[in-house]
Amino acid sequence: MQPITDRPIRWGVLATGGIAAAFTEDLAAVEGAVVHAVASRTEAAARSFAGRYGIPRAYGSWQELAADPEVDVVYVATPHNAHQEATALLLAADKAVLCEKPFTLNAAQSAELIATARKRELFLMEAMWTYLNPTVRRIAELVADGAIGEVRSVQAEFGFVGPVDPAHRLWDPALGGGALLDLGVYPVSFAQLLLGEPESVHAWASLTDRGVDANTGVVLGHASGATALLSCTLVAQSGQRAAVHGTEGWIELERDFFHPTGFTLHREGRDPEPHRTARGSGHGYGPEAAEVVRCLRAGLTESPYVPLDSTLAVMRTLDAVRERIGVRYPGE
Repeated sequence: MQPITDRPIRWGVLATGGIAAAFTEDLAAVEGAVVHAVASRTEAAARSFAGRYGIPRAYGSWQELAADPEVDVVYVATPHNAHQEATALLLAADKAVLCEKPFTLNAAQSAELIATARKRELFLMEAMWTYLNPTVRRIAELVADGAIGEVRSVQAEFGFVGPVDPAHRLWDPALGGGALLDLGVYPVSFAQLLLGEPESVHAWASLTDRGVDANTGVVLGHASGATALLSCTLVAQSGQRAAVHGTEGWIELERDFFHPTGFTLHREGRDPEPHRTARGSGHGYGPEAAEVVRCLRAGLTESPYVPLDSTLAVMRTLDAVRERIGVRYPGE
């Protein structure tokens, strides 16, 4: 990829649902970025979305967006099951891509996309906003600097009571439904940010009558001796908290650990040290969009903060969890 330094980065948005809308709203505040086009499976949906946000071009097919020579990068916000198809189409058209989490349904699909992006020397990144969150970045820095000694355990949980409608995407195996891919990806990604890929994976889950997980617990074991105790659920309310425990202290994250605005550092012999970061305007997608702009300005093909190898490692762990709990998606 050649650095884009002489004009705004022109974005395409693929899909028109709630996450696409929130991202588009946040993108309007990112310096050096402009939304140039939107695509949906129907022209009516694309035109409605474009009219709402003042987007110049609206396409009724993904192929038309991929063929637009004035689009530099595309944000993929489809349901999980379409991530691989959409991203492969865009990479084949030499587009840079920011793809929502989970990156794909499984590690094999992720590996294929990563290999394609690297072969074609194109930018590709999972939209794991947690990794670009300023508070999480600060926690990672403190851990790396030894502020709590050697990390021995990570705990994280994410859940809520899901929709009653059995036809909702969260319950649909054809759309990659279940707690793990929608919610569990966050605890797993947070743990692996700090501990790396585990050596062992243990898991248990209760499954719905359609075969997706409703309530899942995971224990990861690492070569260092560290463990991660993680959970995700669609059938219970959750504090959505996390903690990192080390040999010389621990860090507690407040609610919404996956995009927090604060944490408390505890160290032996010291008073608790609260840390706060200002919650930026918008929905929280700004930092990841700004990182994509920065990378394209620099001619990078991946972000050092959301490296593709880490994304693939998370997908391998999610695959291992699904193997343990007996969840398979159509076509696998």
